[in-house]
Amino acid sequence: MTITNQTRAMVVPEFHEASDRRSRNGDQRMPLAIGSTAVLLLGALYCLLPVAWVVIASTKDASELFSTFTFAPSTHLWDNIVELTNYRDGLYWRWMANTALYAGFGAIVSTYVSALSGYALAKYVFPGKNVVFRVLLMGVLVPGVIVAIPQYLLLAQVGLTNTYWSVLLPQLISPYGIYLARIYAAAAVPTDIIESARTEGARELYIFHRIALPMMGPGLVTIFLFQFVAVWNNFMLPYIMLGNDELFPITVGLSGLLNQGASLPAMYTLVITGALLSIIPLIVLFLVLQRYWRVDLAAGAVKA
Repeated sequence: MTITNQTRAMVVPEFHEASDRRSRNGDQRMPLAIGSTAVLLLGALYCLLPVAWVVIASTKDASELFSTFTFAPSTHLWDNIVELTNYRDGLYWRWMANTALYAGFGAIVSTYVSALSGYALAKYVFPGKNVVFRVLLMGVLVPGVIVAIPQYLLLAQVGLTNTYWSVLLPQLISPYGIYLARIYAAAAVPTDIIESARTEGARELYIFHRIALPMMGPGLVTIFLFQFVAVWNNFMLPYIMLGNDELFPITVGLSGLLNQGASLPAMYTLVITGALLSIIPLIVLFLVLQRYWRVDLAAGAVKA
C-alpha cells in the first residue's frame, strides 16, 4: 500500500503537469489556427469573387448590366446564351472547338514529350546531361511572351502562320512539364525494376511504355492539367499567330468582342456569357482528373 501511494504521489503531479502543458500549447495554437483560417478564407474570397460576379452578370441583359446592383441576379442567362450562339452563325462555338483542339491535342502531346524527356533525364547517364538540365531550368524561367515573336518569325519562314499548327507546335514542348516529369520519374520509378527488365531482355521503349509510364501516371495527370489550363487560357501566342477569326481560340475571340463593346454595349453581355461558358470545361476536367490523385494516394497508403 505504501508503494502504491508513493507511486500515485509521483505520477499524479506529472500527469497534471503534462495536462497543463497540453492545455497551454492548445491555447497558444488557437490564435495561430484562427489566423490561418482567416487568411485562407480571404484568399478563397479573393479567388471566387470574380467568378461569382461573372455568374451573376451573365444573367443580366445589356440594359441591366450597368444599371442594377452588381451582385443582384436577373433572369436573362438563357437569352444571352441563345444570342451568343446566334452571333455570326455560331462563331463562338467554333472558337470553343478550336480551343479544345489546341488545349487537348497540345496537352496530350506535351505530356508525352515531357514524360519521355523527364524519364531520360532521370534514369539515363549521358554526356552533357547536367548542361541539358540547366538549359531546361533556364527555359522554365523565360516567360512565353518573350519567345512569341521569335516563334512567329520562325513559323513565318515556313509558311505556317495563320494555321492551326502555328498555335499547336510552339506548345508541344513544355520546359516546366519536363522538369516536373524528371522529378517524378526519379522518385516513382525504381532503378532496380528497370535493371531487372533489361536483364530479361526488354527494350528501352518497352520499359518506358509498359513499366515507367504507368508508375508516372499521377504525376503526368498533374502535368496534363497544368498544360491544358495554360493552353486554354493562352492569349498572346494565338493573338500573334492568327489573323483569321475562324481559327481563334476563346481568349482571342472574346477579346475581339470586348473591343466592339465600346461602340456596341450589347457585346459586353456576350463577352461575359462567353467567359462563363469557357470556364465550365476547366471545372469539369479538374473534377474528372481529381479522382486519379485520390486513387494514387490510396494505393500508396496500401503499399506502405
